[in-house]
Amino acid sequence: MLRFSIVFVVLLLGLFTLEVLQPVQDAVILPFTSVIASVSVFLIELFDDGVISAGKVIRDLETGFAISIEPGCNGVEALIILFAAIFAFPAPLKHKLIGFAIGFCAIQGLNLVRIISLFYLGQWNMTWFNWFHLYLWQALIILDALVVWLIWLRLLPPRPRANGDGGGDGDGDLATASP
Repeated sequence: MLRFSIVFVVLLLGLFTLEVLQPVQDAVILPFTSVIASVSVFLIELFDDGVISAGKVIRDLETGFAISIEPGCNGVEALIILFAAIFAFPAPLKHKLIGFAIGFCAIQGLNLVRIISLFYLGQWNMTWFNWFHLYLWQALIILDALVVWLIWLRLLPPRPRANGDGGGDGDGDLATASP
């Protein structure tokens, strides 16, 4: 548990530090956020024409209402937390990669629902928009990362026992048999 905690904290600190560096923002985070805006507009246009994206901004052409997907709203922080939790835990690399890929999809899928709902809430009522944006959705995205990690833990195959044979009761006592 100590090893997990140390690796988890080191990964969190390292990845959050890396994320805020301007070259990383320019080369990775902003293009990623623009893709999220484009996918959001694609999904909105399945039901509602007249919406465009420009970079990280989504705009309704009829009303002029727009939202900008800022840092903290693109799901990257939740992905960092999930990555640190999965890769700090002692498990085979294959399981870590699969778990993170599925978690990435789960977090970004929920984040798309978040962005689209906030886009419509902002056009309807700014009080509700602010409440959902600042309180409900922030917590749900982080909770999503936690739930994905807990499910991933439950689906991991059992680890071999420390005594090497996989048998016994695991308390380290030697069993003797009488003939």
